Amino acid sequence: MSFNNTIISVSGLEHSYGSAKVLKGLNFTVEKGKIFGLFGKNGAGKTTTINILMGFLTPEKGDCLIYGEKSSQLSNENKSRIGLLHEGHISYDFMTLEQTEKFYKGFFPKWESKTFAYFMEKLGLPKNRKIKHMSCGQRSQVALAVLMAQGAETLILDDFSMGLDAGYRRLFLDHLNQFVKDNNKTILITSHIVQDLERFVDEAVIINKGQVLLSAPLSKIKDGIYGYRLPLNADIKNIKKDKRILDISITKESYEIITRLTLEESKKYFQGITLSENIIPYNVSFEDAFIALTGKY
Repeated sequence: MSFNNTIISVSGLEHSYGSAKVLKGLNFTVEKGKIFGLFGKNGAGKTTTINILMGFLTPEKGDCLIYGEKSSQLSNENKSRIGLLHEGHISYDFMTLEQTEKFYKGFFPKWESKTFAYFMEKLGLPKNRKIKHMSCGQRSQVALAVLMAQGAETLILDDFSMGLDAGYRRLFLDHLNQFVKDNNKTILITSHIVQDLERFVDEAVIINKGQVLLSAPLSKIKDGIYGYRLPLNADIKNIKKDKRILDISITKESYEIITRLTLEESKKYFQGITLSENIIPYNVSFEDAFIALTGKY
């Protein structure tokens, strides 16, 4: 990987809050033009990582570089190349849409009024509508418009989905995806709600308790992970402690078992508890794999 193609480089990152170790040697890189996902459950260390990336925190150990500079010592030029949407959709409720653009425009020399207008047209609300009179989903559209209109080359979105229903999460990502492709942007996105991002992210890191659990192109995350349905009359108590069994869920019709066993291996493995014709394979989703790898609790 050439240096000029590496936008973000994180190496050996460690950080603690008091005696609690939050990051334990985190490593990943984000390449130019890629959509990169940083995934983990609540408390995994995602927001701490973002705070270090943005220079809000200085790590105890390790390096965090953006555009080749330490994140805690970014030049004004490189700061202007980064747009941040930080944990939810913060806005000034008393402002109208028109006032919102006027306010933010003063802070960003590269402000793109056409981009802001495009998203406002999609929103379909008058310019004098105040933020406080909008739904959470509509506010997210305004936050996205402000983010996109900054003219930043790299966008960092920390838990963008907070408070959004399924429809608005999908709409948010549809607009974001189109904008990224049209303008060759780079994105780092974090989330603990992963089902929306399977068709959106190029590369991903799954972190658990401050460490990298898995790093791969998103299309490869599920490699070697298989799902099988077994009838509810199957006696599964003896397989629960096997490390090859990653997760067991109970539906109204069957057990759903996620494992590293291939179909042929599973037929032999489950032979004592059910007939082979009762072992029904199913496609494991990214969310299934994520839960299996990080646990339900």
